[in-house]
Amino acid sequence: MRRPSVRPLLVAAALLGASACGGNQSPRTASGDETVGGAVVVFAASSLTDAFAEIGEAFHAANPATAVTFNFAGSGDLVTQIGQGAPADVFVSADESNMTKLTDAGEAAGDPVVVAGNTMEIIVEAGNPKDITGLDDLNGSGLLVVLCADTVPCGKNAAMVLANAGVTLSPVSLEDKVKGVVTKVTTGEADAGIVFATDVQAAGDKALGVEIPPAVNVISKYPIVVTKEATNAAAGQAFIDFVAGAEGQAILAKYGFLAP
Repeated sequence: MRRPSVRPLLVAAALLGASACGGNQSPRTASGDETVGGAVVVFAASSLTDAFAEIGEAFHAANPATAVTFNFAGSGDLVTQIGQGAPADVFVSADESNMTKLTDAGEAAGDPVVVAGNTMEIIVEAGNPKDITGLDDLNGSGLLVVLCADTVPCGKNAAMVLANAGVTLSPVSLEDKVKGVVTKVTTGEADAGIVFATDVQAAGDKALGVEIPPAVNVISKYPIVVTKEATNAAAGQAFIDFVAGAEGQAILAKYGFLAP
């Protein structure tokens, strides 16, 4: 039996087409064939926020009897929430290590599938007022650099990038999710940070990305799986199939994600 949740679920996207669902049971067509329907709760890494919001709309359009709800947060936090009993049909991580934690804990219903990749960039304010051209510049006198905590994928990746480049930093803050780094840079609270390349793209004209050389950069893989305690495993698997399919992959590419 699933353990009771010890903290509330934070939902970052509204239900889509809830009136069409009629609960978690899959409806039947006039011919009696079962179709995909019901509520689908997806726990997804925060770097997927914009892409998955669009994918959720597209999935609902293809499956009108479904209603998709997203909980976006740091991958490690999501694993903890699921372990504590938070209801999730699907989990997608921004790295493989957090997915391994989920599967090792027996919380996955099957084998994860990688659906996207991502790489890292230096994020600076629009116009690059500090004239940052590479990782070595992040050690500049008086420069305010913010990173993700090493408990989340963007922080682990940033630490690997800096180690690969032989650069040591003293960040002014460590954020629990990548959006926190983006916000501090785009609002002027920090001069620079290291985030996923897709987050720089999502920031639009509020930020600029400085490329990190491939020789020291890292690629993060995004695995996805139906959870063991899913209440709507059929629709959860249909969502995964949609993300891995042509339409889902095209949306991910549009937001700057790499092919799996």
